[in-house]
Amino acid sequence: MPLAALQLERFRCISAATLSFDPHYNLVVGANASGKTSLLEALYFLGRGRSFRTRRLDRIIQQNTADFLAVGRVVNGGVHTTLGVRGSRGSTEIRVSGATAGSAAELALHFPPQVIDPDVHKLLEEGPTRRRRFLDWGVFHVEPFFMDTWQRYHRALRQRTAVLRSSDKSTLPGWNQELALSGEGLAERRTAYLQLLAAPLAAMGQQLLGMKVELAHQRGWATGTTYAEALADGQARDERYGITHLGPHRADIGIRVDGLAAKERVSRGQQKLLAAGLILAQVALQEAYTPGRTALLIDDPAAELDPENLERLVAVVRKLPVQLFVTSLRQDLPGFGVPGATFHVEQGSIRTA
Repeated sequence: MPLAALQLERFRCISAATLSFDPHYNLVVGANASGKTSLLEALYFLGRGRSFRTRRLDRIIQQNTADFLAVGRVVNGGVHTTLGVRGSRGSTEIRVSGATAGSAAELALHFPPQVIDPDVHKLLEEGPTRRRRFLDWGVFHVEPFFMDTWQRYHRALRQRTAVLRSSDKSTLPGWNQELALSGEGLAERRTAYLQLLAAPLAAMGQQLLGMKVELAHQRGWATGTTYAEALADGQARDERYGITHLGPHRADIGIRVDGLAAKERVSRGQQKLLAAGLILAQVALQEAYTPGRTALLIDDPAAELDPENLERLVAVVRKLPVQLFVTSLRQDLPGFGVPGATFHVEQGSIRTA
């Protein structure tokens, strides 16, 4: 069971709430703008250390207050762990079992939430940053040393950038070597993850769209060359502009449906279902490696999908062994079954049915 309880204070329109959750299915009911999505956002923040709606903490903290607080209790394998996040204007404090955490990654080890919200289609429509984040989140949960490699690469990238912009380039060969080594390792781990994701994604593609869905890793430099060769070939340009043009920080995922680029093959309506399928495939793989931990947050699915596609989505979701949080305008949300816990939200006030 991922999340047993939540204490929330001064988070958007929710002044205070103390909630206990069902290990399987939790339904959050309320009118539009009542605070339903804010509750999902708080759950997401507790596991990710950030929001899925905004990058600005000042939009989350209630007006005329200094900070917000979210404290959750998770239970994994009979072990109880307390997670805490305090956000103020300009900083976020993260604690795990009372100790200050080094990064938000420590939250995700205990409570790794995934979300399907009205903006899920942006995973396909926007630039590569969102898809890299999706990719790295997945690798993090199946590759124990991924975070070390990721941090090593980005540390070397920052150092190389500083040298490129300085007058003294004497240390550039050393940083080129470090960047090449860590960059190759990062790319290898991402490629291996996409190979693992292929099987659950194929199943999702058939169940949701009746189509074959495939992903390809675009490493961030030309195929057929090593990263060291790419850095050497582009060094003059990098020195001229003071940035590293090529590498894993420019990577992307190519998404193909029935052999064609996704944007050419699927309709606008199908994009949301395809993006949801990517998330659900990742959830399935994540649960295979760390069973019993994942929480799936679904924001008002009946408003975003037509009845036929909603039925397909629900059929897939119900097979996943996750803790489910679903928001709805109606209490009789079809397909998901009987909720173990129902919460009514009205003007930021949350009560248990």
